[in-house]
Amino acid sequence: MSSNTEIQWKGYAVHDTKLWDQFKVTDFEPKGMEDKDIDIKIEYCGVCGSDMHTITGGWGEVKLPLIAGHEIAGHVVRVGAKVTEFKVGDRVGVGAQVGSCYDCQRCKNGAENYCHKVIHTYNSIYPDGTVSQGGYATAIRANELFVFHIPDALPLDQAAPMLCAGITTYSPLRTNGAGPGKSVGVIGIGGLGHYALQFAKAMKSDKVVAFSHSENKKADALALGATDFVNTGAENWVKEWTDTLDIILCTVDVSQHIPLSDIFATLKVHGRCVMLALPDDALPPIHPFSLMASGVLLGGSHIGSKAEIVEMLDLAAKEGVKSYIEMLPMKEIGKAVQGMKTGKVRYRYVLKADI
Repeated sequence: MSSNTEIQWKGYAVHDTKLWDQFKVTDFEPKGMEDKDIDIKIEYCGVCGSDMHTITGGWGEVKLPLIAGHEIAGHVVRVGAKVTEFKVGDRVGVGAQVGSCYDCQRCKNGAENYCHKVIHTYNSIYPDGTVSQGGYATAIRANELFVFHIPDALPLDQAAPMLCAGITTYSPLRTNGAGPGKSVGVIGIGGLGHYALQFAKAMKSDKVVAFSHSENKKADALALGATDFVNTGAENWVKEWTDTLDIILCTVDVSQHIPLSDIFATLKVHGRCVMLALPDDALPPIHPFSLMASGVLLGGSHIGSKAEIVEMLDLAAKEGVKSYIEMLPMKEIGKAVQGMKTGKVRYRYVLKADI
């Protein structure tokens, strides 16, 4: 165990959901140190759509003051007595989860990301009553199950947003069989979509089709690995792409303007549509006939397991998957969340620690 006692616990916190773009440097107490815990000095943190939904109150109750951020990269500064995977000085990351029950069937079978007692990186409550605080901060403490070695080939600022946005797309691609012989569609080219295109290509899928409501991002989509680009604002696009895709990932963070029946029409028999974005409001009604016509399956996905995250990071390093980022000092988090809210960023803000 490190004897480091210099670590400070402070971060940029929101104190009022009505003032969601106003952050104050705030001291906080981490949960109590346990034998399997690791303390990490944060160097970079990505800004995720989940942060926006939380700090605005869109997803419900917020435990204020709250430090958001769950795309974290930095170095280990302290390890618990029973930590086996890490040592002081290691390059590591933390994603959207920092704890679970560790004992249920899901945890024991490598699906700890679906544990019913999940502890999210921020806005959750630990068994000892501590509120979890996230990565817009100086440091974070997490159980080693939820800490990941970052390959040397990946710069920390590049790796940080992969720990939520990247794995959110990689896991469902892997689970639903993306790869040789499969055609993959990606709806929306943004923080999630730009990873989905790259990972579908890196997994050697036969066809990778980008769907967007305009031509604005066509060049980016093709550069990211799309073999085809579909403008859903054009006429007859559904007819042209009917019965062509095995898997669709829907990454657009809206609820009422997703043409689900048209999307289902592009799927082959028993094709799968996975909804990844989580808008504040419910999706529009789905008529059962639109699912029945091709026996399509509609599903969701929640981040990824440790095994999947390690696999994703290795694949990103091997295949050159890149994070398209805009870097800001952490003190400019207000500017970052405003840019995220208005859709200005291409395609992920990453904050550099400055406190």
